[in-house]
Amino acid sequence: MKLVLASAFFVPFFLLWVGTPLSLSAADSPEPSPEQTAFFESKIRPALSQYCYECHSSGEKIRGGLALDSRNGMLAGGDSGPAIVPGQPDSSLLYEAITWAERDTQMPPKNKMPDAVIADFRTWIAMGAPDPRVQETTTVKSAIDVEAGRQFWSFQPPRKGSVPQSKETDWARNDIDRFVLAALESKGLHPVGDADPQSLVRRLHFDLTGLPPSPEEVRAFVHAWNSDPERALAVKTDALLASQSFGERWGRHWLDVARYADSTGKEVNVPFNHAWRYRDYVIDSFNENKPFDRFILEQVAGDLLPVRTDEDFQENLIATGFLAIGTKGLNEPNGRQFLLDVADEQIDTTFQAFQGLTVACARCHDHKTDPIPTADYYALAGIFLSTETFYGTVPSVGNRRATEALLLPISDAVPIKSYSAQEVDGMKQRLAAMETQFAEARAAEVRQRLTGEKGANNLGNIIRLRSQIDLIGSTLKGIDEQGRAKTFAVGVQDRNLPVDVPVLVRGDLEKPAQKVPRGVPQVIQPSAPAIPSGTSGRLQLARWMASPENPLTARVAANRIWQGLFGRGIVSSPDNFGNTGQRPSHPELLDHLALRFVENGWSVKAMIREMVLSRTYRLASTFDSSNYTADPDNVHLWRATPRRLDAEALRDAMLVASGGLDLQRPRGSLVASPGEAVLQLRFNPDIVNRPETFRSVYLPVIRDQLPESLALFDGADPNMVTGVRDSTNVPGQALYLMNNPFVLRQAELMAARLGQEAESVRDRFHRSFLICYGRPPTEQEIASCQTFFQRFVTEAAKTMDLEKARTLAFTTFCQGLFASAEFRFLN
Repeated sequence: MKLVLASAFFVPFFLLWVGTPLSLSAADSPEPSPEQTAFFESKIRPALSQYCYECHSSGEKIRGGLALDSRNGMLAGGDSGPAIVPGQPDSSLLYEAITWAERDTQMPPKNKMPDAVIADFRTWIAMGAPDPRVQETTTVKSAIDVEAGRQFWSFQPPRKGSVPQSKETDWARNDIDRFVLAALESKGLHPVGDADPQSLVRRLHFDLTGLPPSPEEVRAFVHAWNSDPERALAVKTDALLASQSFGERWGRHWLDVARYADSTGKEVNVPFNHAWRYRDYVIDSFNENKPFDRFILEQVAGDLLPVRTDEDFQENLIATGFLAIGTKGLNEPNGRQFLLDVADEQIDTTFQAFQGLTVACARCHDHKTDPIPTADYYALAGIFLSTETFYGTVPSVGNRRATEALLLPISDAVPIKSYSAQEVDGMKQRLAAMETQFAEARAAEVRQRLTGEKGANNLGNIIRLRSQIDLIGSTLKGIDEQGRAKTFAVGVQDRNLPVDVPVLVRGDLEKPAQKVPRGVPQVIQPSAPAIPSGTSGRLQLARWMASPENPLTARVAANRIWQGLFGRGIVSSPDNFGNTGQRPSHPELLDHLALRFVENGWSVKAMIREMVLSRTYRLASTFDSSNYTADPDNVHLWRATPRRLDAEALRDAMLVASGGLDLQRPRGSLVASPGEAVLQLRFNPDIVNRPETFRSVYLPVIRDQLPESLALFDGADPNMVTGVRDSTNVPGQALYLMNNPFVLRQAELMAARLGQEAESVRDRFHRSFLICYGRPPTEQEIASCQTFFQRFVTEAAKTMDLEKARTLAFTTFCQGLFASAEFRFLN
């Protein structure tokens, strides 16, 4: 007997409770009474043997992942979920199948069971499905000494030590500098001088907003700096922290960690039509300076937080998109395996992002290097398997695991998309016609199988029509009666039946061991509060991570902020604070920052402000041979490390230089049109490389198909947590800057802009340096530019008129600026 779903669209995948297949065993039910045992042995076991075991027993073969020769097998179910729900025959897929209630789940497939046998099954399930068949439970033991593991530095609470003092009392501007200077002196190093104000304001603009300063902003800052450097830096910092661009820059940092993407990835790369709302939520959260502990709570358990208004509830629900936007193997045939993989990805992301731990390494065995027993992993798995994930993918061929999206309580003021009444009627008519054709094709396929006659390729028509029906149906479900797109989001909610799950030996679904209660890793103190039996435990997990007492959370967050400003974290492995991660270069400073972070209300902006107002931040990138010999990697911060602009900042800087950057936030996503599925991506890959002019944070992020400007310049890999991006220097980058149409177009626009803002050739060169480098050119640079221009025009004028030659010369010059190291790097 094989239980399958005709379509995830018609029998929503999320209705298949995950708790049952992974947790229930014979030990979960009372021992059957003698009368119940007699009923099973006389009525049920013979029927199972006669009608079911041929296809669904471990002694023969197991189709659809469903084994009916044990109680555990029945409760675990197959690809479609648990076969029985004890006490509820009408909710049991097994009963539905043997009654032939649904055409696609008629079992046995050829001959229906006698009505009396079917009635026996109903009686048996209604009485609780008593089953004397018992399967022994394995117990997995751990050799990890958790108490000893707590002695590792990152599992110890941050220590509030005294701030070190130095003989150089005039150098430090705040306590950050005192910690840094003490470390430098202990290594025999000395800080270089301060950066010039032009370099500093360019660094500050890119670090806080991801955009370059305008020539006028540079001029104003230099003027203020010359009067009062401390005040000038503070005022500029506050202005940048208050700008909309701040959230777009720092939101992108978090999206790297959150592995944000607009598609599922893996074999069937289906769009997440509503992931963009989570992206916008992240950006808005940074702009609003949302306390980071609240930021954690909303993303992990926003749907469970108390609220006063629909607006609050909607924002919290969107925030849980953090758990929904991971990679999905939508073509996974085993439903239980799929759910476990989703939970594993959620565990991995959550703990790397907020705790800096690779907990998912304990899925198959005790963690090899950290004090995390595999039982702790399955304690977490119980939390996430008691959580229902809604990612709203459009059903399509190969997408076995589609789900609904979450309908939000407040509609968009202006719908993302609208359809006319005529268009809606047309879709309804096409849907009705296709459903008729589908029914006819399916009936013809059944006749051919029963009679053996040959005919048209009905199976091909069935697949094609099913896909089209699902696509049109999903579009109609996504619009209201007026044809306006409804407001949806991706996210999570608690399941109706939260459960504890067993340890799986070597991660094998078919080898369950002892069950473990839902909980958190034991090594991290304090222990989480008890999880109420009727809840998943996600809210308790979120509060435990957001607690000031958690030794990791504030350290990990403060380290990420430091990395965003200095290019390298105090712990240079920001996603791994475990044994295989790097030790902190300045452990006392990291603890100081973590404690300050909490003291200041978990304010990201306050933490950034304190860091950029330090003397350490304003250091020049000047080379010093003696320092370099002792500390070639600048681990101890004796200078500012030159950093290449990241992919988004480089693209945005070219748009700023050309005058073409649109600072308005686009609504929605380029790949999130209602009704569009995997086919759109496969046959129109150029969609990700459209020459859009909005900020790069809003570009579509298709897994394994990033826009060229992001992929070539080491954009974050959305398949995983990316706390640190690569920074490569490869020939493809130079070729892109020399030949890509987008770059050429920005160079043309910048050349035209120079013509409007400066009259003489010399003035245009001067203006171009201010735009691209944030500084005026030297006389030698002006002379070199003029020489280039004259030679280029002379040669070009041989094949075109003089005006075109001059225009082309300026365009080529601007393109050269884009390709230069000074444009691409921060000093």
